[in-house]
Amino acid sequence: MNNADKQYLDFCQKIMKEGTDKQNRTGIATRSLFGGQLRFNLEEGFPALTTKKLAFKSVRSELLWFLEGSGDERRLAEIHYGKPRNELTEKRTIWTENATADYWQPKAKFPGDLGRVYGVQWRNWRGIDQIKNIIDTLKNNPNDRRIILTAWNVDELSDMALPPCHCFAQFYVTNGKLSCMLYQRSCDMFLGVPFNIASYALLTHMLAQVTGLKVGEFIHTLGDAHIYHNHLDQMKTQIEREPFPLPKLKLNPTVKNIHDFKMEDIELENYQSHASIKADMAV
Repeated sequence: MNNADKQYLDFCQKIMKEGTDKQNRTGIATRSLFGGQLRFNLEEGFPALTTKKLAFKSVRSELLWFLEGSGDERRLAEIHYGKPRNELTEKRTIWTENATADYWQPKAKFPGDLGRVYGVQWRNWRGIDQIKNIIDTLKNNPNDRRIILTAWNVDELSDMALPPCHCFAQFYVTNGKLSCMLYQRSCDMFLGVPFNIASYALLTHMLAQVTGLKVGEFIHTLGDAHIYHNHLDQMKTQIEREPFPLPKLKLNPTVKNIHDFKMEDIELENYQSHASIKADMAV
């Protein structure tokens, strides 16, 4: 069994056996456990979980959208589908439900507006471009202990359609290898966490390429790690599946600027997986 699927499935089993049933803002109860950590050696393969199909196209498009600094859900649709928004009226993204939620609509400034969510904070935290600063530091002072990316802007949480779940990441360089440790405050283990693992592993690879580094580890620190009650049966099905070997990530080697990555520059090689398992997202 590959180590990525094993760690993830073992921790999900731990939640199911030892977790506490809790209520939350969505109205759908969870089985919850506080505190955990998964470690993925990115040299051993890309941690795209294989016990259900990962929506890697959505991982790519969302991360490119973050890196643009956008908070416009319709811009995400343009990146994902490769078409202008006037041709995408009926097309949905993983952020559509948040953009159209009743609680958010009074604050939205235009159709698709999500407010000052992840990418906006990454690229424009009160005028500070965190991604630019991270790249500059990785190139010029890689031993710095302050290579931080944060989306948890306390002053602007009410200006976001969804406060950040994956909210704080630190980058670390040793022996020419770049590692990333993410703290995630709220962890939807069935739907969200496999996606988050792939997204930050991809970000680590992209940052490594544009700064002339190799990849080390992705370390995922989990706060409130939970399985929604309406995902428990699906989780049991996934746990019973036998994993495949991990795929490899292929980035276009000619891309040396973080802004130049396009969808076609990012591919998974030899990705085998079991079929997807449908489940509703709690909003």
